[in-house]
Amino acid sequence: MAKISAFRPSLKAALQTTTVAGLAAVMLATGIPARVTESYAEAVSVQAPQVASFADVVQAVSPAVVSVRVESDAKPSNDESNFSFNFGGRGFDELPDDHPLKRFFREFGGQDQFRGDRGPDRRFGDRRGPGRKPHLRPTAQGSGFFISEDGYIVTNNHVVSDGSAFTVVMNDGTELKATLVGKDSRTDLAVLKVDEKDKRKFTYVSFADDSQIRVGDWVVAVGNPFGLGGTVTAGIISARGRDIGSGPYDDYLQVDAAVNRGNSGGPTFNLNGQVVGINTAIFSPSGGNVGIAFAIPASVAKGVVANLMKDGKVDRGWLGVQIQPVSRDIADSLGLADAAGALVVEPQADSPGAKAGIKKGDVITALEGEPVKDPRDLARRVADIAPGKTVDVAVWRDGKSQTIKVEIGTLAGEAIQAATTTDDAAPADESSEQALADLGISVTAGDDGLTVSSVDPDSDASDRGLKEGDRITSVNNQTVKSADEVMKVIEAARKDGRSKALFQVETKDGSRFLALPIDQG
Repeated sequence: MAKISAFRPSLKAALQTTTVAGLAAVMLATGIPARVTESYAEAVSVQAPQVASFADVVQAVSPAVVSVRVESDAKPSNDESNFSFNFGGRGFDELPDDHPLKRFFREFGGQDQFRGDRGPDRRFGDRRGPGRKPHLRPTAQGSGFFISEDGYIVTNNHVVSDGSAFTVVMNDGTELKATLVGKDSRTDLAVLKVDEKDKRKFTYVSFADDSQIRVGDWVVAVGNPFGLGGTVTAGIISARGRDIGSGPYDDYLQVDAAVNRGNSGGPTFNLNGQVVGINTAIFSPSGGNVGIAFAIPASVAKGVVANLMKDGKVDRGWLGVQIQPVSRDIADSLGLADAAGALVVEPQADSPGAKAGIKKGDVITALEGEPVKDPRDLARRVADIAPGKTVDVAVWRDGKSQTIKVEIGTLAGEAIQAATTTDDAAPADESSEQALADLGISVTAGDDGLTVSSVDPDSDASDRGLKEGDRITSVNNQTVKSADEVMKVIEAARKDGRSKALFQVETKDGSRFLALPIDQG
């Protein structure tokens, strides 16, 4: 707190509660001279959290956490068979045959490498004689947890996706057979159910309201790393809303609790024993824990798990448009004030969006009156809408906003992108060649657009990813088939005061938009 002595005592009390910066502003505004005899800012100070032990949480939740063993007639992955280990001065082969790490890597990391001189593995070897049917063998191992007292278990889709038989192992060692109820590859979630003959009531946990989770909050991860069995680690929420490129609904929690292979499908708890996330991936250049793990948030998992338990599948809303982010350049080219929303690259044929009148080049700015932040935001929100519901979709088109009513469809499967073809090309109109050269590109004309024949490596077009062989199909949402048509659109944009033009280009990977500067001089 600054200690103040001023010529107007009546102001002293009022000014003592302001900041030093605020005091300076007051004195400058009023012309009041003042003498600051002591001036410094107070450091941030908070009361330290009282976390003496996680033991109470762990004791309460551990009975609900299970190991998941998966068997199939597929060959186990050999991806992890080349690791080198040293265990307290002993090599891998010097470990006892019943050592848990040796069992794990023998079964899931390539048994031929670690079998040594013990001869054929009694479980796997020499049983496929002529005419014998393929037998089941361990192919994956992960974690999971009971979400209901009657034996429903949550885990990851990638743990169980190739499985034919499933066994869950409780923390007391009890092994139970389970069946696959349903799985969802888009969120990497799956639900198992213990044998219907088992009528016991299981200890289970519930999902937290993760909207209350803050970066820096303590969390506890419980799982089955490397097949060791129940293992507890602790850390904090490092970040929220992480997009790791695994799918359109990425919204991961990042945690720094130690998570390793085998933890997949296991829960991350808050200190109330509620599940805030489901461990699904790690970032690791070495294959082991480096303090960066990703968990599916409870808010995503809750609805998906409920649908899988009820119907064995997840019905998602479907708009049916290919979209991309709106960059600052694209926003400028379209006259949008904010670089937000989702730019429609192409509506899919016969999709709900196409039938309702959404067009390529539209920017979807709001859904049901709520602004759309980006394509990921739109994808998640559309997915949460019940199929058959009619919604208001706000789009930016031709420099103004309009609302389109769309009846949401059902997302049946992965979208398939149509392949593009290259047509025989004719020379571009010579009158516009130089104008396009000023943009750093040269083109040849064809029936389905303009094929880029060269790109100046020092041009803005090159910097924005335009390449030789790309086809320009439209500029500012107007179809173009010649260099002259491109220049007409660009001149119109210049007259409207635009500094950029929006080019739609098609490549072997699909269609996309990019904004090119068109300023003269």
